[in-house]
Amino acid sequence: QVQLVESGGGLVQAGGSLRLSCAASGRTFSTYAMGWFRQTPEKEREFVATISWSGGSTYYADSVKGRFAISRDNGKSTWYLQMNSLKPEDTAVYYCAVKRGSGRYIKLSEYDYWGQGTQVTVSS
Repeated sequence: QVQLVESGGGLVQAGGSLRLSCAASGRTFSTYAMGWFRQTPEKEREFVATISWSGGSTYYADSVKGRFAISRDNGKSTWYLQMNSLKPEDTAVYYCAVKRGSGRYIKLSEYDYWGQGTQVTVSS
């Protein structure tokens, strides 16, 4: 079993920045991709960003492209989502997830383990 714990959420003004972290523990795969998703009470959980095992391949939702950056430190089993130029519409609970494999993945159903989520609130 893999446990994922997100941190770094909070309240920030529009235009500000936050960095989310996701720490993994327990049984881990030899290679795994990592993704970030978000959800609001009004919308289904949606894809935000993904990064391959090597870190050499990333992919972003159009809504965050150019503002968010995903990265990972495999030695620390920790992954990050740097969020800049935040907008009120970025307000959501952000979840990290891991998927066994070496590629990058954007579908919720492809992921094997999920964290509990961290709240991000952007005020206008």
